[in-house]
Amino acid sequence: MSVVVVGSFNVDHVWRCQTLPAPGATLSGQYATGPGGKGFNQAVAAARAGAQVAFVCALGDDVGGLLARDLARADGIDLQAEASAEPTGTAGIYVDARGRNTIVIGAGANAALDAAFVQTHQSRIAQAAVLLAQLESPPDAIETALSLAREAGATTLLNPAPANATSTIAALSCTDVLTPNETEFAALLSRHVGERVEADDVAANDGASLHALCRKLLPQGTVVITLGAVGAFVSHADDQLRGDAQPHYRIAAEPAQAIDTTGAGDAFNGALAASLAQRPQAAFGEHVRFANRYAAASTEQIGAAAAMPKMAPEAG
Repeated sequence: MSVVVVGSFNVDHVWRCQTLPAPGATLSGQYATGPGGKGFNQAVAAARAGAQVAFVCALGDDVGGLLARDLARADGIDLQAEASAEPTGTAGIYVDARGRNTIVIGAGANAALDAAFVQTHQSRIAQAAVLLAQLESPPDAIETALSLAREAGATTLLNPAPANATSTIAALSCTDVLTPNETEFAALLSRHVGERVEADDVAANDGASLHALCRKLLPQGTVVITLGAVGAFVSHADDQLRGDAQPHYRIAAEPAQAIDTTGAGDAFNGALAASLAQRPQAAFGEHVRFANRYAAASTEQIGAAAAMPKMAPEAG
């Protein structure tokens, strides 16, 4: 496999309304349902960006579990699911007229993904060019996946999302590329470095200051802070520039006619993993630029996994 994704699958329940609900409010909206979960979204993105993908997850014995298997088969994803007595994960999503969203997760089977089950897929992980994980699954399962990939020499990519999830030093120590958004970056700094930075202020920091914070957080790896409409900030360890000419820089966002930002971060991560796996000779900045383009395109469609475009990295 060129990419192995370890993570979550959810059945998304989505309401589109003019404004996001306030406490006590009852709004009218349009309802839709479809596949989601950060792990599955990222697996679909990686597959539609041209990578050969395996997805390791936990599913309930229910309609949601059947949906996951059918959809994975349709995208050529090698789905390996631990059977759980819990229901398949769910998410309630509200999207306003500007494309902004709020999300509530019901973890269900996702919370039952076991480190021992991940261990049984050591051979798959050992054959991967890139291991991609998030934080919607139990920490010991994610640590095991990252550790197995590190031992095998794969590039380990951790998307530390959602921001309120538990992240561990063990997981960070096995991470080659860390991809927080502003909120996740601020949470990681507070939790692991003891630095207090407001999420709304992250993008406004100068490059040298952001780079210094990234080096404190992940001394021997690469940090990519995704900044939404502002683009992305990249910070490398000084001796690990990954083909780039400088240790830190910004990349502008790609233009898009956004109608739904749900899953845009997942689109970025799946596309980044696919590009890293398929073009190992390319400079890291080229991979980030492709991921930016891919994420921008995903916002022009409604949905999460369903909105991932078919768009391969350029050869070179």
